[in-house]
Amino acid sequence: MSIIGSLIRQGTRLGAIAERKRLTPAEQQQIQLFELLHKARNTAFGRYHGFHEALYAHNTSQAFRRQVPATDYQGLYDRWWSQAHLNDLPDICWPGQVPYFALSSGTSQSATKYLPITEDLLRGMKRGSRRLFFDMARFGIPNSQYTKQMLMVGSCTRPAREGQHWTGDLSGIIGMNRPMWMERYYRPGRHITDLPEWSDRIERMAEEAPNWNIGFAVSNPMWLQLILERIIEKHGLEHIHQIWPDFSVFVHGGVFFEPYQATFEQLLGKPVQYVNSYMASEGFFAYQNQPGERAMQLLTDCGVYFEFVPFNSDNFDENGELRTAQPVSLTLDEVRCHEHYALLLSTSAGAWRYLLGDTIQFTDTERGLIQLTGRTKQYLSVCGEHLSIDNLNEAVRRTDVKLQAGIREFAVAGLQSGSKWAHQWYVAVENPQVTTEQFAQSVDQELCRLNDDYAIERKYALREIRVRFLPNETFLQWLEQRGKMNGQAKIPRVLKNGQLADFEAFLG
Repeated sequence: MSIIGSLIRQGTRLGAIAERKRLTPAEQQQIQLFELLHKARNTAFGRYHGFHEALYAHNTSQAFRRQVPATDYQGLYDRWWSQAHLNDLPDICWPGQVPYFALSSGTSQSATKYLPITEDLLRGMKRGSRRLFFDMARFGIPNSQYTKQMLMVGSCTRPAREGQHWTGDLSGIIGMNRPMWMERYYRPGRHITDLPEWSDRIERMAEEAPNWNIGFAVSNPMWLQLILERIIEKHGLEHIHQIWPDFSVFVHGGVFFEPYQATFEQLLGKPVQYVNSYMASEGFFAYQNQPGERAMQLLTDCGVYFEFVPFNSDNFDENGELRTAQPVSLTLDEVRCHEHYALLLSTSAGAWRYLLGDTIQFTDTERGLIQLTGRTKQYLSVCGEHLSIDNLNEAVRRTDVKLQAGIREFAVAGLQSGSKWAHQWYVAVENPQVTTEQFAQSVDQELCRLNDDYAIERKYALREIRVRFLPNETFLQWLEQRGKMNGQAKIPRVLKNGQLADFEAFLG
């Protein structure tokens, strides 16, 4: 088996060399935009918005920005995607008929989003996944590791047939298109992932876990942690390495890992390498390609064209909505490091200047390295404190280390009573000796260190920090009640408006 591992590892090295980028990320993006416009020029969307003229303009990216409005899911679905989804009409936003629609968490206007998935987009995702695998050679993984099994945790892999297309969670659609050679290494297997209920899948995984030899895991951190805890509990283990001694690499995505890391590592018998990735139902966008460097490399030639909208009050209102269909947007060669940007996507699934809802910062513009900072609608600023999700996560991480609290999940809301403002924290804490007063004092101090606006508002407007400890199961039960108990579900870190009312009603 070591010979097989050596061959696979050599293959990853050769693959990394073969796919090494000769063009700069900005140059690749120019080519990517041209390819997308050229392929979609004769679709209904392309004809309506003059893709042909943009292709032959002096500056294609400027013409594209001028001719196509920026919009969100509802804007694209109501006018365009619904024709492909409800009536199976071809050539609406992308050539041909859309074969799959991925179900995703809904917006305020609709309970569920139906996101088009095309064969071209899947090819781009597979290309990005191959590169991630190729770049594992840089992480010093031994040859034998490449013969171990890979645990991939996602949603139910049984899409439903609707008319001429399939609908289901992205992991189910990817499962339908997984290469046959990968089945030998993939766990837990379709006989488990096809089960519709999360609780049933977790129980079956716990039953079969001793029969597996897991070396890699790919998952949302919250769900892998739940699975490992159940396996350890069921088999009376001290840690997961007692049955999976070769588990050494965890590729995570979907949420910030840092708040989970301390409690996650309590489930391990030895260190594992963490690899950051950034994938959504709209595409595969970036991944960490160097050990010890948490920033992620943008995938600039895998079917996605990126624009970057400065995340400020000129472009966004207090609810995180775009103020105009023509916001200021920058191309990859125009961005600067350490500025907050919201992502606009144009993809090989027929998303055009689509507001994803995530915010990022660049750590290296020449290499195209980014880090996630939050969501356009999940920042906290009730009185001018301007807290991003990464501010909240880092403050909680530092508090967890300082208090040895064992923090599992948390959410925070802004409240107003007359002229006074307050933050209400909801936190799952494992250490019974930690008090709400200790948590409030520590997280407040850390946020003051991390964010000058917060420190100022704590002196003048933000008068109170309230904390309520909840069992971790309460957060999970809330997700389950809302029909979001799946591999892509996550606890919103900032609760606002109807979401806050729904959570309070659930607690009440």
